[in-house]
Amino acid sequence: MELGIDSFASTIVGIDERNNLDYRTTILELLQRIQKADEVGLDVFGIGEHYRKEFADAASPIILAAAAQSTKNIKLTSAVSVLSVVDPVRLFQQFATIDLISNGRAEIVVGRGSSIEGFPLFGFNLQEYDAIFKEKLELLLKIRAEETITWQGKYRSQLIEQSIYPRPQQEKIPIWLGVGGSPSSFKRAGQLGMPLMVAIIGGEVHRFRPLIDMYREAGNKAGYATEDLKVGIHVPGYLSETDKLAKEEYFPGYQTIWTKMGKERGWPPVTHSQFEKYTSILGALFVGSAESIAEKIEYHNQTLGGIDRLTFQMDMASINQDKLLRSIELIGTMKKMIS
Repeated sequence: MELGIDSFASTIVGIDERNNLDYRTTILELLQRIQKADEVGLDVFGIGEHYRKEFADAASPIILAAAAQSTKNIKLTSAVSVLSVVDPVRLFQQFATIDLISNGRAEIVVGRGSSIEGFPLFGFNLQEYDAIFKEKLELLLKIRAEETITWQGKYRSQLIEQSIYPRPQQEKIPIWLGVGGSPSSFKRAGQLGMPLMVAIIGGEVHRFRPLIDMYREAGNKAGYATEDLKVGIHVPGYLSETDKLAKEEYFPGYQTIWTKMGKERGWPPVTHSQFEKYTSILGALFVGSAESIAEKIEYHNQTLGGIDRLTFQMDMASINQDKLLRSIELIGTMKKMIS
């Protein structure tokens, strides 16, 4: 199983210790964490894409290109690229360039996005949310497969015998489909034979098993072998020396930030009892010691019928840089334990 980290380039890392709109420091520290993840042997680092004041990841391919220069082995991916609001030609060109800079380590995770700020920003109709994504995904996969394409759709100007450059170093740059809880998205990933990245941010992890089974069934019906239908999960997570310390360090910022974000979506405030439930072996928060989280990962590897990749979302709990770097080191230690 591959282990990695996802980041939204949150400006609220260490919010109690500095101005939470220090974008320069946010990005520089993020690059340090990517380098640390590479040094300790993690497999992948992903950068999200948001258009909000508290995140500095609106131009994530630029951050990944910078990281490519200071890392050697770690895969560099989006987490996710909001394909509905970006041009598939440009997205492919950006990640092909990252692939060349990194000597073949680039990947893309595409999704419809759980935030809607990009739609008015780039002039797209939110009511056509899924139709736009479906068309652009078709175009992106065609660009990956063919150097010169002819294509016509509704939401972008047509392409007639257009060649798309540069081409990546990898013959077929990996493109994962990022999903939340929509059954149609799981089915779509299977029908296309795409690897699946499931965002699990709350509740109990095992509830996603029927959707993952649906993905695998759809993939098999479309002619893809089960072993080629990869499954990854993205979870909030943080490691420290003990379970008690990890929870003490993680909870205050987690409660503040997720209560604020939840209010925008009509969710109730985060409570300590809810936090304890989510950090249990059944829950979606992977917060604890290396030993406990290794046990939790193995448990969910079994309950979900096999996991190929697990990524920790670490910078959404207002934890300072030193503690995040320590957590990355502990994830590296844990990786050796479960290898």
